[in-house]
This record gives sequence, C-alpha cells and structure tokens, in this order.
Amino acid sequence: MNKTKRRIFNTAVELFSAKGYDNTNIEEITAVAGVAKGTLYYHFTKKEDIFDLLLEEGLKLLKNNIELKTRSCNTALEKIKAVTLVQIKVIVKYESFLNVIFSELWGEEGKNIKCKKAVFEYIKILEKIIKEGIDNGEFYDGNVEALASGIFGITVSSLIYRLKKNREVNVEEVYKGFIDTVVRGLRK
Repeated sequence: MNKTKRRIFNTAVELFSAKGYDNTNIEEITAVAGVAKGTLYYHFTKKEDIFDLLLEEGLKLLKNNIELKTRSCNTALEKIKAVTLVQIKVIVKYESFLNVIFSELWGEEGKNIKCKKAVFEYIKILEKIIKEGIDNGEFYDGNVEALASGIFGITVSSLIYRLKKNREVNVEEVYKGFIDTVVRGLRK
C-alpha cells in the first residue's frame, strides 16, 4: 500500500473508531488525511472499500502473527498460549481497528455480516487448536466452539481492562493473568 493510500486508510480507521462507521463521511476522511476527494476515490471507490480493507488487513495481520508464533509449538497448549499472547498484543497495539470491528459486529447490514464472518473465521483457528488438544488428550473434552469463543472473549476483555484502568496495558501482566485462567480451564 503506498503512502497516500496508507494515510487515507489510517485516518479512516481512527475516525471510524472515534465516531463510528456510519457517522464518518468521506469529507471528514479527506480533510483529516489532507487529501483531495479525487485522491481518495483514486484509491477507494467508496467508503465501504476502506472498511473491507480494514477487515482484510486486520485478519491477515492476526493470521500471519499466529502462524509465525505457533509454527514452532509442539503442543496444543503451547499454541493456545502463543495465540493468546498474539491476540492481546494485537488488541493493545491496534485498539482503533478492534473498536471498529466490535462496534460493527452487531446488526444485519453488509458491514455487520462481514465483521461477524471475520471474527468467526478467526475463532475457527482457536477451535482447530482446541480440537487438537482434545484429540491428543491434553485438554478436557468440551464444546470446542464455546471454548474457542470463550478464549477469544477473555483476551478481548483486555480492552475493557485498559479502559477501566485508564492507562496503558502491560501486555505481559495481562497475558499471565489470562493464560492462568485459560490453561486452568482447559488442561487435564
């Protein structure tokens, strides 16, 4: 992505996060990004294209980081720990991105359905690891979908933790607290 497109994209993400997707218009994006409308339309045909790229880039970032971190893991437990750490780091580092995703998760419009699909696609990664752990006897047998959704939910709560504390999140501290809870609930 070239510098101008990246600036437009980053500006839109920040505005979507602060004001909501529906409350952000093209004029605001171009004004804050410091580009002409024509420049925005050269890179994106409509506002929804920016949103679609946000989903695509965010999911790609998560998947790539997870693939990288789990590649050398030998057990499902090691993979869950690695995924949890990656997820907390991504949540903390890309808070605006996740604010957009979570604020648009509810509803039945096209953007809501796309958000659900992206989140469920990500949760499938956790389901696969949990199933592996159950199959090889590392984890208790349980509802794989519920467990994966729960792990996702626990780590996403680091955003709430940050809001509650009104300060930067210490990733290692949050990770240790969450991983103790997650591991205690899964391990045989």
